[in-house]
Amino acid sequence: MSYRTPAIAIAFAVCAVSAAAIFAQSPARQSALTRSRYLPRYTASGELKLPENSIWREWVFVGEPLTPNALNGGQAGFPEYHNVYIEPGSYDIYRKTGIFPDETIFFKELQLTLPPAENPDGSRTEPSGRGYFPGAFNGADVTVKDSKRFADTGGWGYFNFNHHEPKAPTAKVKAKSECAFCHIGGAKRDEVWTQFYRILDEVPLPQGAKKG
Repeated sequence: MSYRTPAIAIAFAVCAVSAAAIFAQSPARQSALTRSRYLPRYTASGELKLPENSIWREWVFVGEPLTPNALNGGQAGFPEYHNVYIEPGSYDIYRKTGIFPDETIFFKELQLTLPPAENPDGSRTEPSGRGYFPGAFNGADVTVKDSKRFADTGGWGYFNFNHHEPKAPTAKVKAKSECAFCHIGGAKRDEVWTQFYRILDEVPLPQGAKKG
């Protein structure tokens, strides 16, 4: 039976190499390296289309600032949690280069705090303690990078899909005097508020690049 030993050895070697290759390219690693991009889609008149099937909830979650009415004199500009997601393919490029590529999409789904507010600061008490808890969804804002299409607003377009539900199916780009004005004046990197989103802020800038 010894004449079969070389064949068996070769078979084992091939299996070992194959297993190593599969291990080295695990599904998670392959996904991170090969994710295709979901690009913005527009109507014939130039309105941005809402991504279908709530796909943004499968994107990379970057942070969740909260500015409730109770802490802003009852008149908060965004009295909700800001559930912010970035399109995964664009995030992969940003992590590697430190630059948000054209057609990057940020999706900010707004979510009200859970009522009733038991305390003057708008908080309530749950088994985990006193605090703020997410309630109903309340519309969305979307930001898209396109250095040509939005050249007059710093390369980014800003869209509102209602500040209530249901979200609008399409949205017109906002004037520079609205969203872009604040981003240009206060955002930390490329008009993105990376100072509020740690996983974005920790990505190194390209050599020679400036913040702001």
